[in-house]
Amino acid sequence: MTRTQLAAEIGIRGLTMALLGLFVALSVHQFMRDTSRITLLVFAFAEVLTVGLAMFSRVPRERDWKPLSLVVTICATFYFLAFSIEPGVRLVPEALAAGIQVAGVLLQIYAKWSLRRSFGLLPANRGVVVVGPYRVIRHPMYLGYLVTDIGFLAANFGVRNLAIVLVQWALQAVRIVKEEQLLSKDATYRDYMSRVCYRLIRGVF
Repeated sequence: MTRTQLAAEIGIRGLTMALLGLFVALSVHQFMRDTSRITLLVFAFAEVLTVGLAMFSRVPRERDWKPLSLVVTICATFYFLAFSIEPGVRLVPEALAAGIQVAGVLLQIYAKWSLRRSFGLLPANRGVVVVGPYRVIRHPMYLGYLVTDIGFLAANFGVRNLAIVLVQWALQAVRIVKEEQLLSKDATYRDYMSRVCYRLIRGVF
């Protein structure tokens, strides 16, 4: 990396940890006001898992620093800061919503375990991984994020939160496409794409 890129890397990681810490503190504060809202704790844990572990990811061989990719990544990563964590409408019982979240978190853990340190925030080539859940779909970690978001929304529903989820997943779709544009420069990944056809949900996308 150039000095500018290194400085940007350090700055982004430092800001990320600060914002994540703020969100966790706010979530715990809300939970202490109503200890039945376990979806808040699960969601905070999921974000620590997602963002926190990315801070220790392997430095990639190639990364997409284009403005569009940078903006999409920042918005899709820090979307949780825009959520209303005040009590919302419970569409399903809290325990069921938390169960959905846990299923999403477990899928994330499985995907991250398969990747080891080959994951991060910006689209990058950290090595091609084709084992574990990656044998079924190309982006199982993102599917885990989606399931976790659905669980949180089910117990904390509101127009604002719904809008955030919809916008966030439009951005995630762009993020996935940009990631694959970079990775498809690698012949190993092109071969992988020919064998595993779907990115996120089999038969849909």
